[in-house]
Amino acid sequence: IAGRLNLLNEERRAVEAEVQEAAEMQLAAQHNRAVVAIAGHGWHPGVVGIVAARIKEITNRPTVIIGIENGEGKGSGRSVSGIDLGASVQRLAREGLLSKGGGHKMAAGLSLAEGSIEAAMARLSELLGKQGAGQQGPKDLRLDGVLMPGAATVDLIEQLDAVGPFGAAAPAPRFGFANMQISFCKRVGTAHLKLRFGDSSGAQLDAIAFGAFDSALGCVLEGHGGAFFHVAGRLEINEWRGRKTPQV
Repeated sequence: IAGRLNLLNEERRAVEAEVQEAAEMQLAAQHNRAVVAIAGHGWHPGVVGIVAARIKEITNRPTVIIGIENGEGKGSGRSVSGIDLGASVQRLAREGLLSKGGGHKMAAGLSLAEGSIEAAMARLSELLGKQGAGQQGPKDLRLDGVLMPGAATVDLIEQLDAVGPFGAAAPAPRFGFANMQISFCKRVGTAHLKLRFGDSSGAQLDAIAFGAFDSALGCVLEGHGGAFFHVAGRLEINEWRGRKTPQV
């Protein structure tokens, strides 16, 4: 069963990568819209949400990815902070531009006829544009503070956790670590990178960069060659065999 599951997951990754590559090729034509809306024939409905989330991160705009099969489109959308995607999708359904649609502020799903895609996405762009979508520019990296590796202790993380819970409207604090050198890195799975970095004082921090190899980040860190990096991330406690350690 585990072997079969692994095979299916590898097939899913291949399908996902194919859809993402095809979607990214259409990005150049999306610059004048408040929403990135991309459709393609034969795109599997099971991966369009994942691809929408990744394109949203690249563009910092609400993104809808639609797979078309037999004249019908099934899509999934992901939004950015401050833009209510679900309410607009529900409005499109009430207006008859979608056969069905629903969701919440940050994510939505929809179905519609292939011939309605252009009109529906133009209307969605209009509605989201009124909320300010498309006006935010490139995504800025917001930092809440700068730390030395030795200051990122389990005690500090537990104090921060006590202030939570954190979520979309109240993100967990993100800290910067300046002029770090990587002492260890190892690829985890196909896309993630586990690493350890530290400063001249000798203090070290473990970290994991999820999806690092979905962009150039993974290769740059893996082939660091002793270079210095500014690192940013959120702190969490890694518990292994009863031992607690800080992790970025």
